[in-house]
Amino acid sequence: MKNISLSPELYVLGAGPGDPELITVKGYKILQQAKVVLYDNLANKELLGITPPDCERIYVGKQPYGEYMPQEQIHELIKRSAFSKGSVVRLKGGDPFIFGRGFEEIIYAREHGIKTYFIPGITSMQASGLEDIPLTHRAMSEGIWVVTGTKKDGTLSADLRLAMQSNATVVIYMGMKQLSSIADTYTEAGHGSTSAAIIQHASLPHQKSVRGIVKDLFAMAESKQLTYPAIIIIGAVTNLVN
Repeated sequence: MKNISLSPELYVLGAGPGDPELITVKGYKILQQAKVVLYDNLANKELLGITPPDCERIYVGKQPYGEYMPQEQIHELIKRSAFSKGSVVRLKGGDPFIFGRGFEEIIYAREHGIKTYFIPGITSMQASGLEDIPLTHRAMSEGIWVVTGTKKDGTLSADLRLAMQSNATVVIYMGMKQLSSIADTYTEAGHGSTSAAIIQHASLPHQKSVRGIVKDLFAMAESKQLTYPAIIIIGAVTNLVN
């Protein structure tokens, strides 16, 4: 039998904030023809039901602050899957290019002769509207600062001090272990009374949220037993509707 040459491909696909119906039409179509899916912890498992019965589904996710598959091992799986099956879908929660290492995986694939495609996803901060929190509002917020609460070395991003000087909405990803540090940073700068909100499991049926002021972030989270995954939103837009 004549061997069929496989052209290795990688699709880096954003799964959206949680609700499986918030995936893009293009993403849905890619999953319908997937041969291999490498999926993250934050990608809704219901999306795997879109894939064909013979699709190989491999979990490569990470529980927040827990054990996880090293990025180097994920890279190897991408390469092996692409060359053995022809294509691989890397399904990542939210948008893969927003604190998702999606571009790292694309660069790795290209370095190994794998053709790459990027399919954006709705990121979790965009689901804030489900809690009546717009990210911008005329005459109230002049823009959006999006920062990570935990850098690679585990420290709080220095950009937060710059962000709080603006009139922009501040959105913090991966900041639940830094609530006290975030509150202290704002309080020390005289901004402790700035309105704030925390949203956990955005867009899912068990979504929870709390509102208050930034100096009380830790107490706010404790009052509603909020933990990760969650986003922290700071700014006047969080107080438009009570």
